[in-house]
Amino acid sequence: MTQNRRIIPLEEGWARMEAGIDILKRVLADEPGVFFKSEQYMSLYTTIYDMCTQKKPDDYSEQLYERYRGALDEYITSTVLPSLREKHGEFLLRELVLRWKNHKVMVRWLTRFFHYLDRYFISRQSLTPLKEFGHDSFLTLVFEELKATVTTILIAMIDHDREGQIIDRPLVKNVLDIYIELKSELYEKDFEDAFVQGTIDYYSKKAQTWIVEDTCPEYMLKAEECLQKEKERVTHYLRSSTEPRLMEAAQAELLARHIDQILKKENSGCKVLLCDEKVEDLSRMFRLFSRIKDGLPPVSKTFQEHVNEVGMSMLKQAVDAATSKKSEKKDVVTGLELDYVRKVLDLHDKYMAYVISCFQNHTLFHKALKEAFEVVCNKDVAGCTSAELFASYCDSILRKGGSEKLSDEAIEENLDKVVKLLTYISDKDLFIEFHRKKLGRRLLFDKSGNDEQERSLLSKLKQYFGGQFTSKMEGMLNDVALAKDNQSKYEGFISNNPELYPSVDLSVQVLTTGYWPTYKSSEMNLPSEMVKCVEVFKQFYQSITKHRKMNWIYSLGNCNIVGKFDANPIELIVTTYQGALLLLFNEAERLSFSEIVTQLNLSEDDTVRVLHSLSCAKYKILNKDPSGRTISPKDVFEFNHKFTDKMRRIKVQLPPSDEKKKVIDDVNKDRRFAIDAALVRIMKSRKIMTHQNLVAECVEQLSRMFKPDIKMIKRRIEDLITREYLERDKDSANSYRYLA
Repeated sequence: MTQNRRIIPLEEGWARMEAGIDILKRVLADEPGVFFKSEQYMSLYTTIYDMCTQKKPDDYSEQLYERYRGALDEYITSTVLPSLREKHGEFLLRELVLRWKNHKVMVRWLTRFFHYLDRYFISRQSLTPLKEFGHDSFLTLVFEELKATVTTILIAMIDHDREGQIIDRPLVKNVLDIYIELKSELYEKDFEDAFVQGTIDYYSKKAQTWIVEDTCPEYMLKAEECLQKEKERVTHYLRSSTEPRLMEAAQAELLARHIDQILKKENSGCKVLLCDEKVEDLSRMFRLFSRIKDGLPPVSKTFQEHVNEVGMSMLKQAVDAATSKKSEKKDVVTGLELDYVRKVLDLHDKYMAYVISCFQNHTLFHKALKEAFEVVCNKDVAGCTSAELFASYCDSILRKGGSEKLSDEAIEENLDKVVKLLTYISDKDLFIEFHRKKLGRRLLFDKSGNDEQERSLLSKLKQYFGGQFTSKMEGMLNDVALAKDNQSKYEGFISNNPELYPSVDLSVQVLTTGYWPTYKSSEMNLPSEMVKCVEVFKQFYQSITKHRKMNWIYSLGNCNIVGKFDANPIELIVTTYQGALLLLFNEAERLSFSEIVTQLNLSEDDTVRVLHSLSCAKYKILNKDPSGRTISPKDVFEFNHKFTDKMRRIKVQLPPSDEKKKVIDDVNKDRRFAIDAALVRIMKSRKIMTHQNLVAECVEQLSRMFKPDIKMIKRRIEDLITREYLERDKDSANSYRYLA
C-alpha cells in the first residue's frame, strides 16, 4: 500500500533550515548549552531530502542550492567581515584564523545537511560542490579584501623573527595554511612573491652594513647563521617549496653580490685567512660559497694565487741563500737545494690538507693546487732543475749514510710525496734519467740502503708514468741481484781451480748494456797485478756463457792497496784509475806527466783528475814538482814516503766529473726519438694531417713525460720528410701525407 507523502512548501522547508543554521551560528559563537542533537540533525537532513525528491514543480533542488549560497554569504557579510575589519596587526591574524576555523565547521555541517542535494542535483548539473563553494565564498568575500594587509603583517612578523624578537610562530603557520587551503596559487603569488622580495630588501640592508663594519670571518659567521635560521623558518611555518627561492634570495644578497668584497676584505680576506691558517673560517667560506652559482671559482683562484705566492717566495729564499753561499761547485745540488725540496714537500702537504679538510676534496681546489705547484715546481734553483733536485732528494733518502736519517715508514711516506710532486713537473723524463744515473751509482758502489725501497719507488713511478720509463731501472736491480750469484760462482770457480788464483781478490758486477746509463770506457793499460784478475774472470765468464761480449769499465772500479810509508803502512781505498797510477811507482821513484799518460794509456783530462786527487787534494800521497794546486804537462811526480795520517785506512776521493751535461744530452737525444716515434705513429693512423693538427696531437701524446718544444717538432718533421717517412701533400702545402 502506497502512502502519499506531504509536500513541503519551499518557504516552510527553508524556515526549518534557517532555524538549524541559526543554531549552528550560536554553536560557532560558543553560546553555552547550545549544541546539535542527533534528532535535529536528522530532521534537517530529512527536510532537504524530501524537498529534493518531491516531484516537479515541487522539486526545490535549484532553489535550495541558491539559498545555501545566500546563507553563507549572509553569515560572512553580517558576522565574519565586521569582526575582522575592526582588528589590526597580530589581532587581525588571530581573528582570521578563528573565523576560517569556524567557517570550515559551518561548511562541514551545512554540507552534511545538504548532502542529498550535493550528491545528486549538483553532480548531475555539474555545479560547484557545496564544500568548494563554501571555500570560494570565504576567498571572494573575506580573503580577497584582506590578503594584502595580512601578507604585510606576516612579512613584518617574520622580519621581527629575523631580528631575534619572539613571535607567535604557530599563528604565522596557521595563517599561511589558510592561503594553501583556500588555493595553493594564493600562497605562491600573494604571499611567496612578496615574502621573497621582502627577504631581498631585508638582507640587502643588512649586508651593506655588515660588509663595512665586520671582518670577513665575522661577516661569514653572520651570513651562515642567517641562512641556517632561514632553513629553520621553513620547517617552522613556511611551505617546503619556498625553501629554494628563499635560500637563493638570501644567498644572493648576503654572498653573491659581495663575493669580491668578502674575499678581498682588507686585513681579513681569503689570503689573510690562508696566511693565518684559519681552518674553521676557510671551511665556512667553502660551505657558504658552494651554495651559490659560480661562487667557488673566485675562492679557488684566490687559493691558487696564495699558494703560488708562498711557493715563489720560498723559491726566492732558496735562490738567495744559494747565491749568498757563492759555492764554487756551480750546478751541483747542495744541502740548501735539498732543504728547498723538503720545504716544497711540506708546503704541498700543508695545502693538500686544506683541500681535503677545508675545501672538502673539491676538484676545483685540486686543480688550483696542481696549477700553483706546476709553476713553482718548474722553476730552477741555483742552476738546478726541479727534475735534478727531486732525483737528488730521492738519492739522499735512499743512499746509505745519506743526509736524511729517516725510518723505513718515513722513507716510504717521503717517496710517495715526491712522486706526487713529480706529476707537476714538465720534464719527467729528465727526472727519470737523473734518477737512473744516481741509482746506478748507489747500486754499483753498494750505497743503496734497501732494495725493497728502491723497488717501491720504481713501483710508484711505474704506476704514474708507465712501465716503459721504469723497465731499464728494474733491469738494473735485477743485474745487481744476478751479480751476487755470479760472484759466488766465481769464488767457487777459483776454489775448484787453485792454479788460477790471481793472488788478488776480485769482485765483478756484470751489467746489461741496455739497462744502465752509458759510462766512460777506456783501453787503459792495467798493472800486471790487475791483468791476471781480469783474465781469470774472463775465463770464468766464458765457462758459463759464450754468447756475450764483455766490455770493461775501469772508470767505475775501485780497489784497496797498501801504501808502505816510512811512518806506518796505510790502506788506501782508491779508484781503479788511482790504484793503477800508484802501482806505477813500484817500478819507478819519479815519473813525469807524459810518462804516466803513456804507461796508463789514459786521456790527459783523466790523468789530470787522478793526479790532482793524489797530489793536490786532502791526501798528498804523491809529491809534485813544481808544487802547486794545478797539474801541468811539465810536472814530475814521486811517491811521498813521508806521508802520514792518524787513520790506518783512508779513502782518497776523486774529484766528481760534471755529469749533468751528459744527462741532458742523453735526454734530448731520447726526446728526438720519442718525437719521431709519435709523429710516425700519428701519421700511420691518420694518413693525412695538417701541420697544426699534427703538432697539437704530438704535443698531447708526449706531454705526459715532457713538454715538447714546437721548434724541435718542426725539425723532426723535416727530418722525417728527408728520410721519406712523410711527404708534403700535393693538394695542400700545409698538410703531410704518410708514406707507407
